[in-house]
Formats: sequence, structure tokens, C-alpha cells
Amino acid sequence: MLAEMSEEERDTAHWEAAEEGAELIREGELEAAIRELSGLIQRDPQNPYGFHFLGSAFFESKDFARALKAYLSAVELKPDYMGSLMGAGWSLHSLGRYREGLRVGRQVLLKSKEDADALHLMGLCHYSMGEPAAALGYLERFLATRPEVEVAMEIEGLIKVLRGEVHPLREQDEQGDDD
Repeated sequence: MLAEMSEEERDTAHWEAAEEGAELIREGELEAAIRELSGLIQRDPQNPYGFHFLGSAFFESKDFARALKAYLSAVELKPDYMGSLMGAGWSLHSLGRYREGLRVGRQVLLKSKEDADALHLMGLCHYSMGEPAAALGYLERFLATRPEVEVAMEIEGLIKVLRGEVHPLREQDEQGDDD
């Protein structure tokens, strides 16, 4: 049946088929979402949204390796799927694979120069790699996109650290040790 549809109709059908899994993720029912989306992919292994939302469920479950695999499967099926590409980038970051995360961020920025998510990813990857100047540039550009208040406050704090205006707490400071 999907083979007889136009590309737009097939895309809509794929999206609609994945909506139940997406809703389960929004409700925090991650195990149910993984079951639902795994079943969907078994029935229709050409559904990029099934793979994307499966990646989201794995990511939210902190299973970053499986999230990465699912996101990359979605990108393989739909190369211009920026949401899945960014999901792969954040999975790479979470796995400590910062250089690969930077490659993903650059790929997204080639298509959309001021993509907030890509700027955020690039800044945090550079920060994690000990490259403060590059991190600062990307994080300042990210702030210019006007992210949500909570995220903006976190990044403003990190920028102050990068500029040397404040020093990050050491683990012993957080525990109240006076040594």
C-alpha cells in the first residue's frame, strides 16, 4: 500500500504511524514507547520517524549507543531529517565522542547557519574538549537565538566560567569540605 502512495502521502503515513510512540515518550512511558516503536520498525523498516522516536526513547532512557544507532537509521532513510541528525549529535556528545559530535554540528550549520541546537552542541563539544575560545564563540551565538530561560541561564553561567569571571565549583566545595 505504501508503495502506491506519493512521497508526501508516504511521509504522512510514516509520521502518523509513529505518533503513538511519540505520545508515549511525551508521557514518560519510555519502555512502552520502545516496545511500540520497535514493533513499528519491524512492521515497516522504512519508517524514518519510527527510528527517530525510538532514538528519542533510548536517549531519554540514557541508552546513548542505541539512541545513536536509531537516529542514524532515520538519517539513512531520510538524509535531510535534521531532528535525527541532531539526535545523533547529542548522542555522540553523551558518549564522549566530541569530535564526531562536532562533525554533526558542522553538517547542520552548513544547512542552517544559526541553528540553535547545532550551536549549542558545538559549544558544549568544544567545552568538553578543553577548547574555551571555540566554545565561547558558539555558546554566545547560541544565546543570541534566545533559548528557553532555563537553558539560557545555564549557558550564561558557563560563559562566565569560560571568560574567567567565575570559577566552577570543585567537587569538594559542593560537599562542604573546608580542606
